[in-house]
Amino acid sequence: MAITEAFHLIAKPSGPICNLDCTYCFYTEKESLFKKGTSFKMNDEVLEQFILNYIHKQNTELIPFVWQGGEPLLLGIDYYKKVLALQEKHRGNKKIHNSIQTNGTLLNEDWAKFFKQHDFLVGLSMDGPDYIHDKYRVDRGQRTTFDKIYKGMKLLQKYDVPFNILVCITNESLKYGPEIYRFFVDEGVKYIQFTPIVERVSSEQSLYLGLKHGLPPKLNTIDEQTTVSEFTVDAESYGDFLIQLFDIWVSEHVGDIFVLNFEHALVSWLGLPAVSCLFSVECGRAAMIEHNGDVYSCDHFMYPDYKLGNILSDDLAIMLDSHQQKTFGTQKKSSLPKQCLQCEVRFACNGECPKHRFLTTEDGEPGLNYLCKGYRKYFNYIHKYMKVMVQLIENDLPVSDIKQVIKGPLIVQK
Repeated sequence: MAITEAFHLIAKPSGPICNLDCTYCFYTEKESLFKKGTSFKMNDEVLEQFILNYIHKQNTELIPFVWQGGEPLLLGIDYYKKVLALQEKHRGNKKIHNSIQTNGTLLNEDWAKFFKQHDFLVGLSMDGPDYIHDKYRVDRGQRTTFDKIYKGMKLLQKYDVPFNILVCITNESLKYGPEIYRFFVDEGVKYIQFTPIVERVSSEQSLYLGLKHGLPPKLNTIDEQTTVSEFTVDAESYGDFLIQLFDIWVSEHVGDIFVLNFEHALVSWLGLPAVSCLFSVECGRAAMIEHNGDVYSCDHFMYPDYKLGNILSDDLAIMLDSHQQKTFGTQKKSSLPKQCLQCEVRFACNGECPKHRFLTTEDGEPGLNYLCKGYRKYFNYIHKYMKVMVQLIENDLPVSDIKQVIKGPLIVQK
């Protein structure tokens, strides 16, 4: 039996089906890639083969299951009880951990109790206070969703369910950085992640597939399609947004509030391998499985060109170790333009996500990330703070001591 190194396989048990109609969503449009009348539910055969192979096709003792959509809660609690039973059946001596990403509109007391009882980590998508959140996150009837999601968040807190907030940042919400951040802090949220929205307008090829957003760029090839959607963040302004929030966090909340964007940056300054595939040197070890068992190179590359096979007919380990997938992963590094290779913050960025690398450099090379201006500005700004935090760690002092360093000299006694 083929076995490979550790990998992640994000599961889409309900496919792209969702009860919301968020304007910027990159995934719900994938419904057009399936035949009309498709049942978007991972059936028992696919589910068991996925769980069995995901556990036993990698040489690691901890198996992290990540359930996403669409909206995975549409399948109901009984579906995830079946998931737990199959995991117990096949886990052997391995440890299983489950996390689930939800828009929060279906959360109720039963879901909260279930997640608490079975130690699920919940990712809750919420974009800030109502006047920001409701701009783009609406339901299928174009009704606002903030109130439902807010109630869901409070249920998670009531039942002490571990959760983090995923905040999608649009060109509109860039104006409200401090308000968004302080809203979540005031609501008692401890774990926050900010994700910039970057989507190109549709191309002739994407329209042919029935998609409203552009397709990922082909690295090493000049892409003429550089026009982005109206909700896409302005690159440099996104850097300013991160700097604004970092200033608040580093002076007030280090050690108390965990902002994944800043935590991941610290990992880079410590010289450790990137936690997020976004900033890793190479990618390719975080694939995705659709409801029908189709496996793709990445969650953001769920397109025909990036299909690796199907869990019912192909060996999962062989798919992850295939030439196609290895090329997909190594090309992130091998296609970096000279501007990136010579960049002073390359160690923290590594070109970021290949999906966003559709610009050309000043020298006309393809492969420059759309967010380059913003990330370069942000990483250079936080450099002096990151160096201090590294020194604190090296001296066995809490990183939160940086708040004292900002106020005045810190005397280290060993």
